Amino acid sequence: MREIIFDTETTGLDPREDRVIEIGGIELDNRFPTGRTFHEYINAQGRPVHPDALAVHGISDADLAGKPTFPEIAEKFQAFVDGARLVAHNAGFDMGFINAEFARLGMPPIGPERVTDTLALARRKHPMGPNSLDALCRRYGIDNSRRTKHGALLDSELLAEVYIELIGGKQAALVLETVEVSSIEIAIDAVETIVRERPRPLAPRITAAEREAHQRLVAQLGEKSLWLELAGPREPAEAVS
Repeated sequence: MREIIFDTETTGLDPREDRVIEIGGIELDNRFPTGRTFHEYINAQGRPVHPDALAVHGISDADLAGKPTFPEIAEKFQAFVDGARLVAHNAGFDMGFINAEFARLGMPPIGPERVTDTLALARRKHPMGPNSLDALCRRYGIDNSRRTKHGALLDSELLAEVYIELIGGKQAALVLETVEVSSIEIAIDAVETIVRERPRPLAPRITAAEREAHQRLVAQLGEKSLWLELAGPREPAEAVS
């Protein structure tokens, strides 16, 4: 199974107006990194970086001068993710921006059936939180000391490690290669179970007095009592009085 763990950085929070300015992604095959990555800084085409966004990722308008525009990298990115499942943290945010950029170019959107949201996975697994990427790195002992600011490629690398933990830990990623084993047969003898009657019945756990008290109580419950149905035909009332 091919998966792309990816992240975006943007000029702001509104995909209708703001633009993607960085995309980073790494490829997993059967939950193992293949070494293939995608990383681009993207010119925002005149949309300035909002100061709040700048404080998060540190990418300024000057940093984006001379970088390719989204139309120039769109087909390259589409080819990288083609046929793969996409995995992102708070995926609705990233996919909203990616699909908005695709829509401006008349390209088909990426459907939600192809997307896994690790934030949703984390909230189900750790409902008491916190479930930010930094918090999950701390929870799973993943070194995120290089993450002084958000960066799409570094965040994708960290998220890949977090994702493996969320879906069952590192053992879940240890998918063994197929090994052919020939001429090996394992015979399993049938095990016969024999049930014998006890030589003597077990001693009753209730006393005769307790049994008699119970029968008196049942007799007071009326003819429609469930106890009477379970007990079946009974002796006349005087036998238990």
